[in-house]
Amino acid sequence: MSATTSVARERASDIETSTIRAISWRLIPFLVLAYFFSYLDRVNLGFAALTMNAELKFTPLIFSWGAGIFFIGYFIFEVPSNLALERFGASRWIARIMVTWGIISALMATVSGVWSFYTLRFLLGVAEAGFFPGIILYLTYWYPAQYRARFLAAFAVAVPISTVIGAPISGLLLGLDGVMGLQGWQWLFILEGIPSILLGVVTWFYLTDRPEHATWLSAEQKAWLGARLDAEIAAKQAARHMTLGEALSSPKVIMLSLIYFGFVGALYGMQFWLPQIVKAFGLTNAQTGFVTAIPYLFGTVAMILWARHSDATRERVFHVGAPLILIAAALALSSYLTDPTLTMVVLTVAAIGVFCVFGVFWTLPTAWLSGTAAAGAIALINSIGNLAGFGGPYLIGWMKDTTGSTANGLLALAVLPLIAGVLTFLGGHESKIEFAGQTPAE
Repeated sequence: MSATTSVARERASDIETSTIRAISWRLIPFLVLAYFFSYLDRVNLGFAALTMNAELKFTPLIFSWGAGIFFIGYFIFEVPSNLALERFGASRWIARIMVTWGIISALMATVSGVWSFYTLRFLLGVAEAGFFPGIILYLTYWYPAQYRARFLAAFAVAVPISTVIGAPISGLLLGLDGVMGLQGWQWLFILEGIPSILLGVVTWFYLTDRPEHATWLSAEQKAWLGARLDAEIAAKQAARHMTLGEALSSPKVIMLSLIYFGFVGALYGMQFWLPQIVKAFGLTNAQTGFVTAIPYLFGTVAMILWARHSDATRERVFHVGAPLILIAAALALSSYLTDPTLTMVVLTVAAIGVFCVFGVFWTLPTAWLSGTAAAGAIALINSIGNLAGFGGPYLIGWMKDTTGSTANGLLALAVLPLIAGVLTFLGGHESKIEFAGQTPAE
């Protein structure tokens, strides 16, 4: 009897391994590519600013408003967009998002003044709303909890990679001044927007909405995955069944939104201003691109390792809270440094903290939410958090306008991840619900 049981367990383990492998090879590379262009189209403004601001006579405050107003449109349409994905399916809705944001991103090349700048950035936020939380929700359809952090991190690795690869490319594209009568910053927007349009069309045909529709999984694999995910959903609902309204008004969801707000403020404050901080070291545009990529290269490695460690230990709070405190300390320290090398070392530490948080944070809400409640709550957390995408860059821009330096802005910015880290430790996490009925992860 024990030999039979052992064989059955080994067979089940083989099915589990093959299923997760098949899902990962099918979905993760494609989603990383899609998010790569999403994030690149969102933050390439930081590189365009190296020449665009002077040509269009944009002050630091005008640039900050343009960088941040993206997140106002994003905030307004985030929840409706994620609910639409739940209703219409990922393939159609993600395709729609990608095509529209690619078109508007390319149209950024037509900016001629302050109001066209603000309008297109706002519309870009409207177009992209729902993409990131939509993919977070989509991945919960495919991955059991014990695999979630590492594969959320594998998807989110597109963020640092978009800078590791995109920063040097963006810096080089600025050198296309005068080609066909266009400025380098205009070519940057056009050439980095077109791939999103093309990839959006492919998305319509490539993505599979749910595991039961996956012709590329065997019947045995679909049965194993369906049973595992159904058991997790049942455990969540038995512990706490929430309607959409209850989820959106839940104190836990509000706290997670505030934590994400503190994290995003630091993320985008660095993302939009780092190229200009590095440029001030006296480097060329191309050199700025390569140097800016350094913190994100280290952040990429740290993100993957940290997420795997979180899954292996089944611990979430420390894995989110500690990096947030690290970000705060590094940003505060960087505001006192004047040496370029030391500044880059400390900002690299801050980037490591940022991406360690990014890889694990979304396991917190997905641990105890499911269905429409999860769709709405994930979107709400992301939309409130991304308001800091307006506040973080604006704070640094206002400080630079007022004092002539970004240092005080970085110091003020450090307060946001500090508060977020404290809230993370105070809020705790419901690990028993997340890992209900599972065996330890390999």
